[in-house]
Amino acid sequence: MSLSPLATQHCQPRKGAEHALDRAAVDGHLKGLPGWTLSADGKAIVKDFPFKDFHHTLGFINAVGFMANQEDHHPDLEAGYGHCQVLWSTHDVGGLSLNDFICAARVEALLDR
Repeated sequence: MSLSPLATQHCQPRKGAEHALDRAAVDGHLKGLPGWTLSADGKAIVKDFPFKDFHHTLGFINAVGFMANQEDHHPDLEAGYGHCQVLWSTHDVGGLSLNDFICAARVEALLDR
């Protein structure tokens, strides 16, 4: 798996509707992020990551949390035994911004190492 160019970028402050991505941009970015899908309301991207046990799930959550704090952009996480669902959206733009795709790509890069 090759590292997405988005994974090398960093989040920038994005507030206001002018930073919301249109559907064509969202679809374009999703093509580079296997397994990520658009939420039913179209305001978030989501992926469920499987793990062999809770210990590995918790390690993943900690790694995502560390990265999210560095980027100052935080996901919604839902975890259980052997999986973690990650949901990215940008509340300050009322939908999706480039930051969501940067962070999704950075999560993929965590697992690619």
